[in-house]
Amino acid sequence: MKNLVLLGGGYGNMRVLLRLLPNHLPDDVTITLVDRVPYHCLKTEYYALAAGTASDHEVRVPFPDHDRLKLIYDEIAAIDVDNKEIVLETNGTLAYDDLVVGLGCEDKFHNVPGAAEHTHSIQTIHKSRETYQTLNNMPAGSKIGIVGAGLSGIELASELRESRPDLDIKLFDRSSRILKDFPQRLSRYIEKWFTDHGVDVISNANITRVEPNHLYDREDVYPMDAIVWTAGIQPSHVVREMNVEKDKSDRVILTPHHNVPGNEHVYVVGDCASLPHAPSAQLAEEQAEQIVDVLQKRWKGEPLPEKMPEMKLKGVLGSLGKKQGFGFVADRAITGRVARFLKSGVLWMYKYHNG
Repeated sequence: MKNLVLLGGGYGNMRVLLRLLPNHLPDDVTITLVDRVPYHCLKTEYYALAAGTASDHEVRVPFPDHDRLKLIYDEIAAIDVDNKEIVLETNGTLAYDDLVVGLGCEDKFHNVPGAAEHTHSIQTIHKSRETYQTLNNMPAGSKIGIVGAGLSGIELASELRESRPDLDIKLFDRSSRILKDFPQRLSRYIEKWFTDHGVDVISNANITRVEPNHLYDREDVYPMDAIVWTAGIQPSHVVREMNVEKDKSDRVILTPHHNVPGNEHVYVVGDCASLPHAPSAQLAEEQAEQIVDVLQKRWKGEPLPEKMPEMKLKGVLGSLGKKQGFGFVADRAITGRVARFLKSGVLWMYKYHNG
């Protein structure tokens, strides 16, 4: 029997499981999934967990149940592509015939002194729980800093405002306007929402140092009771240590068929893969669809297409609390209740098909 090993139970590898199980897995192949927690986590919703507007069970989905799917709950210490095995923290080593690495990302602190030690995170469910405990145990009037006004920072700031209207929230944006790569209409709408709801947006910020109760924006010093870092990501440290070629962002360079060059048995999906689009759950799922097609052809001994289909993303949706939202879909900016409704619908459909 061949053993297909999936590292990480994120969006990419969940799509791999959805495509192969229950009826499209060859009779001579078994699957082993390794993850640190016993459920699939909806990482795109960690902002709500941290803000206190979603409960823990709302951001979890159970893994599939199948007699040829083995689940191992462990931390991954290393990936040895030369010997085709995975080194686990407590369960020894795990051999594979084919491997899909989907270990996601970690915070990137850009060498800012004190950032790693003195900020909170929403990159894992464990860290999001800790951030929730910190933010929601703060006394009224506490000063909260959120560094990074990308999608995660915007959604966290807005959701926290609704959860804790008594807090003093500052959102630090490195750019001159929020979401500068999107139409100005979206930027103006989001900025107006923050103004109307008392969230202070600090534009053109350049965080140079973080201390336990202070945030330094060049020469400006902001007293803070808690700081959450949403200002950049990098691949998992396990992937950064793999003996494979990577791009300048430490993401693994792949062939058009999503495997490591010179090794048709190792695939990388999601945040750790060097792709022409910004990392996202949607991109990981699109890539996973193609990886499954490639695996099935290789298992059958069929030739691969010289060129894979272009991965087309449907757009971006974000929330501003529970009633408002924003998005860029089909080259069109959308705002207000319609955008929030669409995002809620997408989340419901995802849970329905995976739960």
